[in-house]
Amino acid sequence: MSAAATVVRTVDYHTAGEPFRIVDFAAAGLPAVPGDTVAERCATAIGPGGSGTAPRRGPLDDVRRFLVQEPRGHAGMYGGFVVPPDDDGAHFGVLFWHKDGYSTACGHGTMALGAWAVDTGRVPAPDDGDAQVRIDVPSGRVAATVHRAGGRTTGVTFRNVPARVGARKVPVATTLGLAEVDIAHAGACYASVAARDLGLEVTRAALPALVRAGQEIRAALATHPGTWHPGGPLLSGVYGVILHEELPGTPFGPHQRNVTVFADGQIDRSPCGSGTSARLALLAEDGRIGAGEDLLHESVVGTVFTGRVVPEGSGAGSRGGSREDSRDGSRDGSRDGSRDGSRDGLVTEVTGTAYRTGEHAFFRDPQDALGAGFLL
Repeated sequence: MSAAATVVRTVDYHTAGEPFRIVDFAAAGLPAVPGDTVAERCATAIGPGGSGTAPRRGPLDDVRRFLVQEPRGHAGMYGGFVVPPDDDGAHFGVLFWHKDGYSTACGHGTMALGAWAVDTGRVPAPDDGDAQVRIDVPSGRVAATVHRAGGRTTGVTFRNVPARVGARKVPVATTLGLAEVDIAHAGACYASVAARDLGLEVTRAALPALVRAGQEIRAALATHPGTWHPGGPLLSGVYGVILHEELPGTPFGPHQRNVTVFADGQIDRSPCGSGTSARLALLAEDGRIGAGEDLLHESVVGTVFTGRVVPEGSGAGSRGGSREDSRDGSRDGSRDGSRDGSRDGLVTEVTGTAYRTGEHAFFRDPQDALGAGFLL
């Protein structure tokens, strides 16, 4: 980040406890990110020879580091750069980032962006009813249907790109024992493992052990063919490891608690939006959830997302916690699905809440020896 670019303005939200820091590049006066599509701009952000969790240094990545590192951020920070969409079919695009680099999908961020777009008037919305916000992300086109009542946003439903299973019951050796891991792609690649198979429970007290297990599993699957996505390297490789446990079911379907360990040991405070889509693909293949049923998905901090498999042909924006689809006639926001043009997989929706937490003008004093900051 150059000495001249000393101020970056953000709007911060949280979705079910997970932060999301929004930077509108055009409004902030920051230079355009090269690329004709959001996927190309993500590749630009990562840089030649870099990866999602090990990007190359450059002016754009300096902005990410400036916002995610202490003292302006923290190791659990998450955010996105708002950029132009791929075409006029979406309202805008976004590059998702975290402490280690960039991701191709982010359900909680999509929900926050939907609320932000409506709250700021970027996308018109009724006082009572729904407004759909279409967003291009590196893995495809997604939609956030913002639910409104009495002039307030009451919830957001995220419709993801199609989710598909990559591999089942992959044996992985960890320091806690042998685990059987399921792999699913839902905009990013997720590995799922039952926490009890490692002698763990999904609790705050167990977080150090859960994080260590997640890191070991991610490393062990680095070259597994089930992590490969036909869309190419950008969408391939394990992004997050979901350690889950069963809770008593509800009249509407299964009930689970999870913690998602992503990137290099970062913990999702929410139930993980894209990860919920991955869990739905696995549960559907097992015959444990079908059309009209819900997954009640809890986080390690007790917040909840409601996920569902969308019946083929349904319009976008149905409420995950209800039995009725929206009647606005809109279509699936995922365009052709994933970047490879394939619609193989299940279309899923995840409903949660997102709230604005602050607006910031982050300043860097040229005399500050810490520069962009640090991480502990």
